[in-house]
Amino acid sequence: MVLLIENQWRSLMELKEVIGNRRSIRYFQPWRPVEKEKIHVMLEAARRASRAVNAPFYRIVVMERDELTPEQREGLRTPTTTTDLELAPLFMFWFIDPTAPNRGPRTLKQLVDVGALNASHGWSHAYVDETVFPLVLQPLMKNELVAATLAACEAGFAMTQAMLAAVDEGLGVCLHAFQFEAIKDVMKAPEHLIPIWVLEVGYPAEDPLTGGQRPREPLAETCFWGSFDNPIESDPKVVEYLREKKMIQAEAPAPWRMQEVAALSRMFGLPE
Repeated sequence: MVLLIENQWRSLMELKEVIGNRRSIRYFQPWRPVEKEKIHVMLEAARRASRAVNAPFYRIVVMERDELTPEQREGLRTPTTTTDLELAPLFMFWFIDPTAPNRGPRTLKQLVDVGALNASHGWSHAYVDETVFPLVLQPLMKNELVAATLAACEAGFAMTQAMLAAVDEGLGVCLHAFQFEAIKDVMKAPEHLIPIWVLEVGYPAEDPLTGGQRPREPLAETCFWGSFDNPIESDPKVVEYLREKKMIQAEAPAPWRMQEVAALSRMFGLPE
């Protein structure tokens, strides 16, 4: 049995292909639950993301769709979060913790003790207590906007790793906004936590590649060398290499995509 599970979980994709295959899935198989083991894979991937001062800036509440009443799911809706809530079998509600830097003195010392922050770069327990905490972390905590922005960025790293792990496990994911007040009493979230996203998780009912990669602006619009007047152009050789590795794939839409969407809409009784 163990061997069977290990073979079932064995990654069939390299990292570049996982990145290339990630899509925002909006048609899930609502009848097919997500295995607890795969949920744990996602959570462990999130836990191992890069994070400032080695502190946990996020919290996740995992819920199966049917743990919420139809009325509660209806209350979660926003103008962009609609039918997905009925199709996705699993929700991961993400919160940020702007107070996480308060743990800095302890978590930074952990990094000193394991050799990740070293004396060669000026680090020591005393440096954490006498310099980093009073001159960096405490001022940061006094600016609520900066603290929340930092926490959101840190949570984003964890979300990305959770999503890529899900794709590697054959799952589909999609991030959405949600109305927290609808389930505030159910979750019993501490007051200092801020809700940010719900990550819908499940097995895709649509083709997992959704008819091609989404449109993206040219590299030169967002990346620069040395200054903003020196844009970085795509390297044709690198582009070809990444096509071979399946990180860069055919752009949407595939010729059959609209027919697929129409068929899915009919199957789920949705407007076409």
